[in-house]
Amino acid sequence: MSLFSGIDLDAVGPALAANDVDGWLLFDFHGINPIAKRVIGYAGMATRRLFVWLPKVGTPVALAHRIELQGIEGFPGEVRPYAAWQELHQLLGEVVNGKKLAMETSPDDAVPSLDRVPAGVVSLVERLGGTVVSSAAMVSLFAARWSTAELEGHRAAAETLADIARRTIQDVVGRVGEAREAGVQREVLQAMENAGLTTDHPPIVAFGSNAANPHYEPCDGSDSELKEGEVVLIDLWGGKTLHTVFADQTWMGFAGTTPPDDVVRAWTTARDARDAVLQHLERAFAEGRPVTGADLDDVARGHITKHGYGDAFVHRTGHSIDIELHGSGPNLDNFETNDVRQLLPGTGFSIEPGIYLPGRFGIRTEINVYLHETGPEPTPVERQQDLITQRSS
Repeated sequence: MSLFSGIDLDAVGPALAANDVDGWLLFDFHGINPIAKRVIGYAGMATRRLFVWLPKVGTPVALAHRIELQGIEGFPGEVRPYAAWQELHQLLGEVVNGKKLAMETSPDDAVPSLDRVPAGVVSLVERLGGTVVSSAAMVSLFAARWSTAELEGHRAAAETLADIARRTIQDVVGRVGEAREAGVQREVLQAMENAGLTTDHPPIVAFGSNAANPHYEPCDGSDSELKEGEVVLIDLWGGKTLHTVFADQTWMGFAGTTPPDDVVRAWTTARDARDAVLQHLERAFAEGRPVTGADLDDVARGHITKHGYGDAFVHRTGHSIDIELHGSGPNLDNFETNDVRQLLPGTGFSIEPGIYLPGRFGIRTEINVYLHETGPEPTPVERQQDLITQRSS
């Protein structure tokens, strides 16, 4: 893959001008800034400091160590090699002095997925005469967007994951006293492999009260056996390769024929909060209104709070998805963070409200959304509407 092949480099200058900054200074070292790698598209890992300057007007500049020039071969601009730190400081100062520049920073670490550049690098740039502002707008425009191929791959993965989740839960709810969480986790992984999907971490499989832990991880020897009357939660994610846009979903079942009222009430509340977010987003696009991640979190949280579960919804409503499962674009969050970045066409995210009642059970439903110019496309095509039970299986 050639450098900058994933973005429209000609569009960077106008975007910088619209945001009143002189340039975008991308920094990476040992992969600490996946945004930089995504935008630049360089091969390998920068084991020495790499700076790339994308100016509002003029020629891009790369500051790369002399022993790592191969990784930026074909750079569409000027490469200025360095070796000694004094040489790097001199070259960097020539680039940034007197400039207002965007970097991957977030004041007060407000949005950690955006806060990628070490404080020491920021202070160095400022000491050399630069004024650093957040690159939030640039990240949404150029790092978080999906390519056409990534969208197509995501759609296919989403339908495959949904099929695996449905079939697995339909089978598991009938295996009371037999199914164990870690064993089901292995079954899901095998089904994904058989379907040509890969993942970076095993899925979450949780029964009963374990489902009240949003990031529960089953382990052989300490996992639970399924009991009659327990909920079954499966959260799974994956794609065709490790370097593409994953699909990420959560599905729920019940080990019995008729779930009790408290389980149904919690499920219905979470499901309707999910759909309220999607409906709000559809209306906003239809009316041409901007919408932020914080706005959508407020919609879900307001619905869940109205139905008496506000204290049981202990995480954000959703996360950005790009080639990182938890991506760099806007999150659906006004709880853990105040993410007021506007949701832009070309980007995607999860919607995953949850209700967690420790010692009893947990409920979560999760879909993904890709934003077209005309509005949102949810995946998978068929969203879960009812708990999968022994009767429905």
